[in-house]
Amino acid sequence: MRDSYLTYAMSVIISRALPDARDGLKPSQRRILVAMNDLRLGPSSSRVKCAKISGDTSGNYHPHGDGSIYPTLVRMGQNWIMRDVLIDKQGNFGSLAGLPPAAMRYTEARLSAVASEMLADIDRDTVDFVPTYDQRNTEPVVLPSRFPNLLVNGSNGIAVGMATSIPPHNLSEVCEAVVRLIDDPDLTIDELIDVMPAPDFPTGGVICGEVGVRRGYMTGRSTIVLRAKTEFITEKKNDVIVVSEVPYLETRDRIREKLEVLVRDERIAGIARIVDLTDRNVPPWQVKLHIVLKRDADREVVLNQLFQFSPLQSTVSMILLALVGGRPQVLSVKRLLEEFLRHRVDVIRRRTEFLLSEARKRKHTVEGLLIAQIDIDQVIQTIRESESRTAARDRLQEMEVPAELIARALGDEGFAAFCEERDVAESYTLSAKQAEAIVSMQLGSLANLEREQLAGEYAGLLSDIAGYLRLLSDESNLRNVVREDMVEIQEKYGSPRRTEISSEEIGQVDREDLITEESMVVTLSSQSYIKRTALVNYKAQGRGGKGITGVKGGDEDPVAHVFASSTHAWLLFLTNRGKVHWRKVYDLPQARRTARGRALVNLLSLGEDEQVANCLALREFDEDRFLVIVTRCGIIKKTPLKAYSRPKQGGIIAINLDEGDDLVGVRIVEPGQDVLIATRQGMSIRFNESDARSMGRATRGVRGIQLAQDDEVVAMVVAEQELSLLTVCENGFGKRTLLGDGGANEPADETADDSDSPPTVGHYRRQKRGGKGLIDIRTSERNGPVIDVTAVRDGDEILMITAGGMLQRVRAGDIRPIGRNTQGVKLISLKDGDRFVSLARIPSEILD
Repeated sequence: MRDSYLTYAMSVIISRALPDARDGLKPSQRRILVAMNDLRLGPSSSRVKCAKISGDTSGNYHPHGDGSIYPTLVRMGQNWIMRDVLIDKQGNFGSLAGLPPAAMRYTEARLSAVASEMLADIDRDTVDFVPTYDQRNTEPVVLPSRFPNLLVNGSNGIAVGMATSIPPHNLSEVCEAVVRLIDDPDLTIDELIDVMPAPDFPTGGVICGEVGVRRGYMTGRSTIVLRAKTEFITEKKNDVIVVSEVPYLETRDRIREKLEVLVRDERIAGIARIVDLTDRNVPPWQVKLHIVLKRDADREVVLNQLFQFSPLQSTVSMILLALVGGRPQVLSVKRLLEEFLRHRVDVIRRRTEFLLSEARKRKHTVEGLLIAQIDIDQVIQTIRESESRTAARDRLQEMEVPAELIARALGDEGFAAFCEERDVAESYTLSAKQAEAIVSMQLGSLANLEREQLAGEYAGLLSDIAGYLRLLSDESNLRNVVREDMVEIQEKYGSPRRTEISSEEIGQVDREDLITEESMVVTLSSQSYIKRTALVNYKAQGRGGKGITGVKGGDEDPVAHVFASSTHAWLLFLTNRGKVHWRKVYDLPQARRTARGRALVNLLSLGEDEQVANCLALREFDEDRFLVIVTRCGIIKKTPLKAYSRPKQGGIIAINLDEGDDLVGVRIVEPGQDVLIATRQGMSIRFNESDARSMGRATRGVRGIQLAQDDEVVAMVVAEQELSLLTVCENGFGKRTLLGDGGANEPADETADDSDSPPTVGHYRRQKRGGKGLIDIRTSERNGPVIDVTAVRDGDEILMITAGGMLQRVRAGDIRPIGRNTQGVKLISLKDGDRFVSLARIPSEILD
């Protein structure tokens, strides 16, 4: 009994319920398509009765009744079930309303155009064949399939002890994902999500949240919350909820019946009536349900109740279970794509080997015909004088043709290829196959052979053979063919996405629990492209090195901000309009050091002409800390951090800016701390935070520093006694100087010199807010203007980035501290035409 059950279980798993990871088909589906291919029911042929298709499938390949074959055939033709149907139907195949299909004697079908792509090259030894159930014929174990059908059309099945539930996806997005995988085999899940963000259901709808999709793509198991697509309209002073798209696998009649029960049982009290306006003008995968509300009903409340209690919201399981090598495996979405890619490379290899073999056979035949052309009259006379076909063939094989005549007949290139394949001395005799090809021709056709036509065909065969050999010489060539196929399929059959993706998460899932906390480098370019990269991808270097490529871009899009933070930290984005927006670090796209990242406009709800001017990372919105903002014109404003703790979709006001002014620096400051403002011409001023009174968000601020003509603020830091001030100029020169406690006993400007000996005390004494400040660094022609300033500890590490995209990571302790009013030393070596653009401190506590 135990052995029999195991045999039954494996039969159900392999032969019935689970799809193959390569072509995405179950055996019954594959056999139907093969039977239709045998009947030559291509997309341009006439349709035939489904009874004929079902009968041929059952008799030739699938020994089961019509009760299992016909429903499978119907399902492959329902465009509200399949994202890209494999069956081009005619007749009643059912409907989204839940109506059953007509009997198979009434309906007709043929292969769809996209289904023909699954069967392409099946007659070129591209896949293995096995005997059918009755040993009378053979059937393919898998189809060549030019596109990833498993992801495009999905699959559902219940086996013994396991089940699969693979949602359908958009064909264009899946093909693009394969292209990206070919270009970069180390592609991450996040990079795949950039091109294939979520399933694309044939009935549309709205996917709520990105967590479930990402988890499913990573682990192969998850759930997705799918909602109907709705909108509000007003008819005769009544609010109406219009439902145009329903969740996948839900029927219109079931939804309407459930809504009527909810209204009758008064579980939803605000609905006046439900009207089904679906007609022929509505696409077969859509609906048109009008839910008319009572005049006193709150439409948002009613809509939420509908999602809570009715099938207008459903949970779709994602179980990426498929057969790999005949064994069921749960796969990540990347692994599914890799299995398809491996299959297609094998198909292309086998097809090329088949074509190479056929070309070589034909080449051998054409060589014989060209050799026969040397003395065609003698060949014809020999055939005529022969008693039989066999005798003629034997006599032709006895004829010796001089090598010089063969060379003249085949040409230099052809004769060289001819000699490579055999030993040619002074003469050559025809092979049995060549002689057979000659005697098989009618004498009239043989006499009319055109040498130029044969020579042209022979040259083409030589070229084809060389191309096939070149293609087989390297797997990357085969992968490039797959890439070209993906682009072609995408262009021929691609369609817009139907399912929308909402960032709103439904349920109790905390996305942060799914994100590993790790140190990240966040990079924001001047054109507002942002990314995060794991800190471990950067290698520390010595001072003055040329660095490694850290960001993609150059003078067209230099780096504006770069800093280190945790994946769980908040990011505050302050814009040129004085507003602040929020995002978690893990919401940012993760990319390689050389990648450009993603445009911030796709992550934040920015207004027209609104751009991010600065950003800041923090973990908590403490009540006793302040957010201090400084502008380019020297205005400083201090606001309690708690005032920014409630994120809003469109952001909130952070500061009222003067015309022509913009943000430069943002820092979190604790009570009693000093702030230091640095300018482009090398000036700086240090004062206590208490000198700037606390203000509300929607205020202008006060003057922080009095600027000289043509000068402007470039940075602001929190000045602490144990920190040093690192200043870097445009030409890569800079210095590190101790900040000290800001007391009056610190050395004055006049006593400072260019000595490299470390000072014993800090050089930045505390002053009154609004003054001109002290010289921080000499902005000579060698140095150029000051670009960035930051406060560091000896154990910190520094990231320095140039406009050319070079990034250097150095330890702050490797930069020896010197005096304040100095020119500094070379910190980073720049290539010709390059310049320093950004600086970031990596705190020692993160490194530890």
